[in-house]
Amino acid sequence: MTLKITVIGTGYLGATHAAAMAELGFEVLGLDVVEEKVELLSTGRVPMYEPGLEDLLRKHVAGVEGASGRLRFTTDWDELAAFGDVHFVCVNTPQKHGEYGCDMSFVDAAIDTLAPRLDRPCLVVGKSTVPVGSAARLARRLAELAPAGEQAELAWNPEFLREGFAVEDTLRPDRIVVGVASDRAEKVLREVYATPLDSGTPFVVADYPTAELVKTSANAFLATKISFINAMAEICEAAGGDVVKLAEAIGYDERIGRKFLRAGIGFGGGCLPKDIRAFMARAGELGVDQALTFLREVDSINMRRRAHMVELARDACDGSFLGRRIAVLGAAFKPDSDDVRDSPALNVAGQIHLQGGQVTVYDPKGMANARSVFPTLRYAESAEEALRGADIVLHLTEWPEFRALDPGHLATVVTRPHLIDGRNTLDPAPWRAAGWTFRAMGRPAA
Repeated sequence: MTLKITVIGTGYLGATHAAAMAELGFEVLGLDVVEEKVELLSTGRVPMYEPGLEDLLRKHVAGVEGASGRLRFTTDWDELAAFGDVHFVCVNTPQKHGEYGCDMSFVDAAIDTLAPRLDRPCLVVGKSTVPVGSAARLARRLAELAPAGEQAELAWNPEFLREGFAVEDTLRPDRIVVGVASDRAEKVLREVYATPLDSGTPFVVADYPTAELVKTSANAFLATKISFINAMAEICEAAGGDVVKLAEAIGYDERIGRKFLRAGIGFGGGCLPKDIRAFMARAGELGVDQALTFLREVDSINMRRRAHMVELARDACDGSFLGRRIAVLGAAFKPDSDDVRDSPALNVAGQIHLQGGQVTVYDPKGMANARSVFPTLRYAESAEEALRGADIVLHLTEWPEFRALDPGHLATVVTRPHLIDGRNTLDPAPWRAAGWTFRAMGRPAA
């Protein structure tokens, strides 16, 4: 008999996972405690921007014309428990307010609510990013609360989604990692992921702590690589070097690789910043805080990049933002996303605004979320509108739309044609040919 899948938590991770499980052929029931979100998803719409996700939802949500009907959503825990053979926990694990540590309250609440309803054999699979040691604790809690006892088993299956590529990463992952305590749990997860496994996706079977550490270690390594090239950008600024050429040269070394070696204003979003901080906090709890002290500098370098962009912009405004109009291209933390959580672009815009600048922001997808986070900024409906009358233009999110802008036309729109590229993705030649003063981070002489 084909397994029935449930997904607890229908945010970015959960909605994507639920739609992907339906695409793989399973009957899926998603649960969320927010009724408005369930109502929206039940019509085949999503509360966030993610390329391809809404199309995938509409392909499977019951009640949508032409859909397979394999995917439904509910707020009813009893319905969820009775339906599912495999329950995926995809709830949020934010940073604790005022601390580095991870807030596990949503995960704990999900287990505490689900477990007493589990009266038959099933597998509960955690996908949320959690501190190492959480799975073992939750497995004990599950066994304690579930009427099915040891037949209600826990596994851990970390997610590796990249915003902007989440659908692809779920349907065709570069690896699948599972932390299991029995052969039965491994067998069930092999059945769940049979389609990608048949296509050659590596399947790594580990214990609970190793599976938990895979995600946090991967994020720590990625953050370190990004902050390394940004540290080199600081050196290039002081020495007159070109960080783009530097990155190109060292990227040819196969031991290093070229990916994530583009210097700029640093990383943000809902994962990397909070995950590396939670990793440091957990290392301290385990008594091995010195093992991750380097991550404090990684975090510090990342935050310095934002401050440096503000400094470059202030210098371009002759030392003061007062009375100056600044156009900011980008609000989302990365392209192909409307996520503004810990966005470097929005952070820079906010800092300049607080220092007296008249800031106007444009982003292709992140405007609504940006307005809700920073309502006192000005927002434009197009890049050209944002640039109109600007004394300086900051390119802070690398949307393809911005690479296609016409520098010649825009030079007639601004008060002063001065642009600072905070992502090192614009070609300086056409901008300079159109009369712009062009400056890029880590490239003072380029």
